[in-house]
Amino acid sequence: MTDQSHDWAARFSDRMARVRASEIRELLKLLDQPDILSFAGGIPDPGLFPAEEIQKGYQAVLADPVLSRQALQYSVSEGYLPLRQWIAERMTRNGMPCEPHNIMLTAGSQQALDLIGKLFISPGDPVVVARPTYLGALQAFNGYEPAYRDLPDGALAAPEAVDLPSGALGYFVPDFANPTGVSLTLAEREALLAMADRLDMTLVEDAAYRELRFIGEPTPTLLSLDIARSGGVDNARTMFLGTLSKTLSPALRIGWVCGPKAVIEKLVLLKQGADLHVSTINQMVAHRAVSEGYDQHLHRLRGAYGHKARVMLAALDKTMPKGVTWSHPEGGMFVWIDLPEGIDGAELLARAIAEERVAFVPGAPFFAEVQRANAIRLSYSLPTDDQIEEGVQRLARLIGRVMAEA
Repeated sequence: MTDQSHDWAARFSDRMARVRASEIRELLKLLDQPDILSFAGGIPDPGLFPAEEIQKGYQAVLADPVLSRQALQYSVSEGYLPLRQWIAERMTRNGMPCEPHNIMLTAGSQQALDLIGKLFISPGDPVVVARPTYLGALQAFNGYEPAYRDLPDGALAAPEAVDLPSGALGYFVPDFANPTGVSLTLAEREALLAMADRLDMTLVEDAAYRELRFIGEPTPTLLSLDIARSGGVDNARTMFLGTLSKTLSPALRIGWVCGPKAVIEKLVLLKQGADLHVSTINQMVAHRAVSEGYDQHLHRLRGAYGHKARVMLAALDKTMPKGVTWSHPEGGMFVWIDLPEGIDGAELLARAIAEERVAFVPGAPFFAEVQRANAIRLSYSLPTDDQIEEGVQRLARLIGRVMAEA
């Protein structure tokens, strides 16, 4: 019998050489090991999901003969109109006046990144990102073969001097960024827009964590500042990505893009070719869930995540050896730790799992153009207070040993 197996790797497109497994997704498997204290996955606390309201939403939709037929049927690619209206009204109240036709619903904001990459990136096109940046965005864009350019350190202090290609796509997370937890100041946002104007840059504003501010007052979004400068959303150079995954439930897979109508129309065509539309029943249930009590729900989330952040920061202050520094987030789910030179985050992770049974995400994969290994990301969203304190103590103990061995 002849061997008829195929060399599948030889048949894949060239772009697959840039598509790699996510270290974060692989690390999520560690959550199945009960003795691992994990700071790895930046995922919401399931105890905060509004499960009862979501259950009631499904029951109400399916119990109604008219709504149930609509909910279980194909739908328009733009998304469920009442939910797009709710989003447009909320964004308008938050300084980003827009209409439902400026919004397309996506399967989480992750799909929005993929569709934006497909629309704007040809092989070799420049894509400007922060140092570090969201790994999921790099994964979404990689298949379209961009030429990444890191935003130079200090660039927003002197945007007029930044040397970057004109016409690039720029991707940024201005609020409580994944992975650092750091936000751009108002001055930095204005500088970023000034630089984008000078370099004719198209901006993608990923606002996945914006609603999770637990300290201080909100800073205007890039899109709101852009609209004020340009005179309207259809004249703006910024696309705003929102999501209900971090606030309502990731499993509903509800995200959105808000931008100029001309851009949304093209994204709708790409959405049609990808999956036609987001689950209709999920859109309808999400709309019911956010229509009543959403701000009270956000208040609860902010209180819970703010408390966990304070517990982690206090534990870091108490236990980390000198020479280790970290971010102080005012929202979101992450703390970024800078390690002394010579300590590799990936090597530290291997030892952390073997010696201390604690997990985190190494920092190097979050860098697009030039990697830096001596950093790690911790998430405080999922573990309990006791787990945070114990896990940080274990991690500090290991880092102390590694520093002593150097």
